[in-house]
Amino acid sequence: MGIRTGQQYLDKLNSMHPHVVINGEVVSEKIAEHPMFRNNARTYAKLFDMQHDPKYQEALTYTSPTTGDLVNASFLVPRSIEDLEKRRKAISTWAEFSNGFLGRSGDYMNSSLTALSTARKFFAKADPVFGERIEKYYEYARENDLLATHTLIPPQVNRSVSGSEQLGGQLAARVTEEREDGIIINGARMLATIAPIADELLVFPSTLLRGTPEDAPYSYAFALPNDTPGMRYLCRASLYNGGSVHDEPLASRFEEMDAVVVFEDVFVPNERIFMLGRPDLCNSWYAETGAGALMTHQVVTRTVAKSTFYLGLASELAASIGIDGFQHIQEDLAELIIDVEIGKALIRAAEADAELNDEGIMLPRWSTLNAARNWYPKIAQRFPQIIRKFSASGLMALPGEADVNSEARADIEKYLQAKTLTGPERVRLFKLAFDASISGFSGRESLYEYFFFGDPVRMAGALVNSYDREPARARIREFLARED
Repeated sequence: MGIRTGQQYLDKLNSMHPHVVINGEVVSEKIAEHPMFRNNARTYAKLFDMQHDPKYQEALTYTSPTTGDLVNASFLVPRSIEDLEKRRKAISTWAEFSNGFLGRSGDYMNSSLTALSTARKFFAKADPVFGERIEKYYEYARENDLLATHTLIPPQVNRSVSGSEQLGGQLAARVTEEREDGIIINGARMLATIAPIADELLVFPSTLLRGTPEDAPYSYAFALPNDTPGMRYLCRASLYNGGSVHDEPLASRFEEMDAVVVFEDVFVPNERIFMLGRPDLCNSWYAETGAGALMTHQVVTRTVAKSTFYLGLASELAASIGIDGFQHIQEDLAELIIDVEIGKALIRAAEADAELNDEGIMLPRWSTLNAARNWYPKIAQRFPQIIRKFSASGLMALPGEADVNSEARADIEKYLQAKTLTGPERVRLFKLAFDASISGFSGRESLYEYFFFGDPVRMAGALVNSYDREPARARIREFLARED
């Protein structure tokens, strides 16, 4: 089959019967037509259609090594730096379309599966069959162009104890029965972004297991179709208020629903189980397989697109109302320029210093990517602040699209014009600024980016503990020992 069209994706989605709870309603059919999911599903459909567009096809696809069909380039196993560059170009193509606001575009989990499919030595530490299964699943996902999401962490109930200790171990998703043909899962997991509109759910390891026998039931990796019996999604309230692309230009397109996943006697067949009962291997799942490196390569590429969006938006705002000549405004613009260029430099440096791992896979330099994923969540918090500063009260003087097209248009033309824009044009630009800086959608985006890889404090500790500081320390000792 290979690459799907947007319509094929929507048809598949509408043929599934997930159990999705939102706003007190259970949605279990034609999910792509529901008003809370329709627009985002169609945005994702456009990503699939881009693969068939001659303008983007070369960047977004490559030839399947097994079928000869065109498949998405995020499934390309990198054997060279050129392959990493090919992957980045594909990721950038989708990221620039969404301006980095689609945090769960298919290339994110595709990158994880690509690395995992090659990690035979890692899986052999438990049982070679796990590696064989995930390689087959990777090929299935690649040849059917599946959209997958994932869920990683236990419910946020009592963080002072492990998941195995919360409510006697009854809260976090766990293996409650092992059978000859598979396992039974009960409990809950967070936080499955885009779950209602995905084909598959990847339930991958939490990397915070203590490695004790009590953690064994919580140590697993498996994949399930989105509408597996016994699986329920509890969605948060939508941050899209039903407005047009004029009034909610970002939320109307890119509102990615987040959901808690509840498992009630969910059966996982053996062929869908990729790890079981090994807390030690679950803790090293991302580091030892290369999945963390390829996933972060995708994320840093995406966030460059998002940084560029904010630079462009801030620049348009400043020029439109004539503040771009003020030095304090230029200082903020310079900050955004620096952020864009640092992001580009980090991704290119990670590729330039890439090395082959034991499996012959070319992985971007992890320490560089690790620095990037610690840096971006903090600097991204400044983006909406700068937009609010530039826009100021202009964010509050925003009639809606209906007003622009009413008898009020003459007033809007006269009193809401800008230095370089008509009144209606200025309203539309500032509506975008509103959705990027003070709307509920923008608040979720800030939170999402800040905690994308987990607790920033814990991440900083992991960076310190994994980074080889000895060469730097040795230079200090050598300097102190010099007599000249």
